[in-house]
Amino acid sequence: MKDLPLDEVYQVLEPGPVVLLTTSQRGVPNVMTMSWHMMVEFTPPLVACVVSGGDFSFTALRATKECVIAVPAVELAKKVVGIGNCSGADTDKFATFGLTPLPAEQVKAPLIAECFANLECKVVNTRLVNSHNLFVLEVVKAWRDPAQKQPKTIHHRGYGTFAVDGEIIKLPSAMP
Repeated sequence: MKDLPLDEVYQVLEPGPVVLLTTSQRGVPNVMTMSWHMMVEFTPPLVACVVSGGDFSFTALRATKECVIAVPAVELAKKVVGIGNCSGADTDKFATFGLTPLPAEQVKAPLIAECFANLECKVVNTRLVNSHNLFVLEVVKAWRDPAQKQPKTIHHRGYGTFAVDGEIIKLPSAMP
């Protein structure tokens, strides 16, 4: 074993696929790239996510208490990185990156047509927002694109490096 610098720990504990989080405040939609999220409960489905207080989306999420988590496939990787490298404060990311906003059913934030899954979410817990920028979201409506049969997700490994979903294996499990 060899020392692992503490600022590299996140690279080995990556929580899941890189996603896009959409918000809408005062009728203006925005989208940001997010990789710090995790499931916290199955039923109802609860997701915890960290949105930096410096992000333009933080203000909208805190004010509206709703968002969409859109899950892109690897084909959108360059757009996902581009979205993460600019701010919604001065960029219309939907127009700039050629994404199609679709109306959601239960929140004002838009779905993203090009993503294979979209999760409409409402904030249900903000106790850790002030100390850790951590929001707990309840998924209130979920969508998937049946045309995208076996999408591959991207996973952030740090400093512009990503892993793509690989081989799928099936092992006996007591979970349904």
